[in-house]
Amino acid sequence: MISPMPPTQLNQDADVEELLSSRRLLLFKHSPTCPVSAHAFFEYRKFCGEHPDVPTLWLDVIEQRPSSLAIAEATGITHESPQALWIQDGVVSWHASHGAITASSLEEATQGA
Repeated sequence: MISPMPPTQLNQDADVEELLSSRRLLLFKHSPTCPVSAHAFFEYRKFCGEHPDVPTLWLDVIEQRPSSLAIAEATGITHESPQALWIQDGVVSWHASHGAITASSLEEATQGA
């Protein structure tokens, strides 16, 4: 079931270093102007509705470009949109972009979380 409201959007003033030091967090980078990102966002929301216990945030890569770029720089993972990153104990242990982002791939990445 898809949650009626999107998961929590990353705060504009979020501390990227603190965010990336999370014990566990699914981070989704979304472009509201891209149809591929719209499909991935649908999959992400589906996953969130089915797994409300998994901590997650999303960000708009257009409105929150500085944060998006800071995340790419801090992680060493090239920015793409859409993009999902699974952070465990301060390390990105999995990431995917574009069509590889599905509810099932997110579930597989976060199993045991």
